[in-house]
Amino acid sequence: MKHSDKINLNKKWLLLLVAVFLLNTANNFIAAQQIYRPAKTRILFLLDASGSMFARMERDTRINIAKRLLSNIVDSLEGAKNVELALRVYGHTSPPAKRDCKDTRLEVPFRLNNHADIKKRIQSISPKGTTLIAYSLQQAAYDFPLEPNTRNVIILITDGIEECQGDPCAISEALQSKGVVLKPFIIGLGSTADFQKAFECVGRYYDANTEEQFNTVLNMVVSQALNNTTAQVNLLDIYSKPTESNVNMTFYETERNQMVYNYMHTINEKGNPDTILLDPLYKYKMVVHTIPPVIKDNISVTAGKHTIIGVDAAQGELLVRIDGVTNYDNLKFIVRPSNQNKTLHVQNANSKEKYLVGKYDLEVLTLPRMFFKDAAIDQNMVTTIQIPQPGKLNINYPIQNFYADIYQVIRGELIWVHKLPVDVQKHNIIIQPGDYKLIYRGKGATRSNNTFIREFKISSGQATNITLN
Repeated sequence: MKHSDKINLNKKWLLLLVAVFLLNTANNFIAAQQIYRPAKTRILFLLDASGSMFARMERDTRINIAKRLLSNIVDSLEGAKNVELALRVYGHTSPPAKRDCKDTRLEVPFRLNNHADIKKRIQSISPKGTTLIAYSLQQAAYDFPLEPNTRNVIILITDGIEECQGDPCAISEALQSKGVVLKPFIIGLGSTADFQKAFECVGRYYDANTEEQFNTVLNMVVSQALNNTTAQVNLLDIYSKPTESNVNMTFYETERNQMVYNYMHTINEKGNPDTILLDPLYKYKMVVHTIPPVIKDNISVTAGKHTIIGVDAAQGELLVRIDGVTNYDNLKFIVRPSNQNKTLHVQNANSKEKYLVGKYDLEVLTLPRMFFKDAAIDQNMVTTIQIPQPGKLNINYPIQNFYADIYQVIRGELIWVHKLPVDVQKHNIIIQPGDYKLIYRGKGATRSNNTFIREFKISSGQATNITLN
């Protein structure tokens, strides 16, 4: 091959490598965009156009006020990013005498830049028939495109309760539990106490008995649908002061038990728990990952309102310390709640860990194992459990193999500690100080009276040597 051909070939390989690199970089960038892309919000306005909407609210009819204010809010959302709107109406195509319990229609489906279509369709609506909320909610489930990473919101505007023997509560609960929509917003026009009670189980209910109230509530509801709000978590010590920190907090959306946020708790430069952002559309379960974890359910936040979430999380530290120089390699111990078999944590000896204030049982994985009952953890204190430096036991039987077990002698009783492998003739064992017996029998022996006992004592930091013949 000519020298010039080699140069051209090398250039081609270099260009190919550069192209592959750029393609991978672009793919990685696109993947990152997909991962961190803000969630899209879809808002379906579900408008009551039953005959009762011709009733007056102050100086105008309810339907005219609803048309005017709904058109205004659609106008205001025209420039909103990652937001799509749709309009469903019920009770507007069949006369009252027919009592049509399927009179609901998606008038304008979800798509970009459909604001003018929604406003135009709103103005053409004329109330006629009955109030069919349950069936309309059920049909609304099909209005939302199937797409991940979206928040599907229904805003129901109505002046009446269900008239078609449906169950709006059951339908709403089913839609939420299946993850189709978040908890709906209901704006009740000209409502009574019974009216409000009927909708409490359907979603977040708001009264609007005047045009001003209607305008305020509608704007507030849309704000909640679009904006995060602020909160702070106060991890309280035994004096109810928010001094605890530096622990992860996981927020789950309660309805589906789906994880939505993780925040590492922080005390800010002013000495206060730092502000976090939460979506006001969700109700939350919060898990504070202390040992053991602290769980708080049914947390609600309101858009535009700073919410303080307080939980008791007083903590102290636990340390198991080994005296002197130790031969233990990465000694661990098990921590359990007092008088329970549940394992909370497996901790390394000679290192400190935080636990909630309370009492714990410890099982130190020494040989033999050591148990400590009701170790008390106190606020901002280090509870130290001291264990003695171990000794070393060297066992050698060069002539024959043995069946052999080590027992500790405690108040005249034998407590089994360790079984020696049969086909290994040298044993080096790190073991705690105390009085022991080695009970053994030759592997080839055929009589039980060939059992032998060797007593020995283990002292801290010293080696004990035993040879069996």
